[in-house]
Amino acid sequence: MNARFGMKRKVVFGVTALISIAAGVVPASALPGSSHHWGVITRNTIGSPVAALRDGPYGSFGVTGTAARPPYGRGSLGIEVADRSTSLTPPSEKVSFGNEVDFYGKPVLGATGLNQVGFHVFQTGENVSYGGPTNMPNVTFEINPNLTAAPATAYSSLVWLPAASPVTNRWSGYLDATTTGTWFLTGNAGTVTGCSLATPCAFPQLKIALNDGGAQPTIYTAAVGKGRDNMWIGAVDGLRINGTIYDFEASGVKTRRAT
Repeated sequence: MNARFGMKRKVVFGVTALISIAAGVVPASALPGSSHHWGVITRNTIGSPVAALRDGPYGSFGVTGTAARPPYGRGSLGIEVADRSTSLTPPSEKVSFGNEVDFYGKPVLGATGLNQVGFHVFQTGENVSYGGPTNMPNVTFEINPNLTAAPATAYSSLVWLPAASPVTNRWSGYLDATTTGTWFLTGNAGTVTGCSLATPCAFPQLKIALNDGGAQPTIYTAAVGKGRDNMWIGAVDGLRINGTIYDFEASGVKTRRAT
């Protein structure tokens, strides 16, 4: 599998920018998540996966209507990972496409913390055959959990595991990470809170577990990812983090206000 990392970048000025604002697309400078800060997080990527901003996918064949095209614009984030392509244990690949700049230091909890998260996915029947109906990409926030019960633990990955997509071979509706699927914390933070990969938590339960009376947890990075587990080939679009929707396009990542 060839790696095709990266993204094309384009800056829009003048009349074009005004047209974009009128259409609901907000310049990157007006919202968090400037397009040039999004890309493959290399230190969190293993093997030779694909995370490429692309047009489409359109279809599958015979599918019509809104489910036949990306939910925003005409592009998406295409993801491809293999299950047995490395000499490591486990032998599968991992990819992380995210932003290491604009979310740094933001709170996890509270009114300005993580209160809305989710995305749209293009799931296929083949992906289900590779790893079951919950063989899906995830959303990951690297955080400082700031747990009173684990004061020496300054790092954990906060991961949303989506439930099964309600449709295959077409674009799904919005999958809400605050009401569907489960969340877990990696490492010691998962053990201390009880929200580990082995015993994942619902979103409200996770937030209660993180709010243990100490300093508030803060975010390092935000990303869409997949692996290390089953082969998956599909796409994600319309990543929502609070009031901002990140529209993945072949020309870059555009920000839109959630309505």
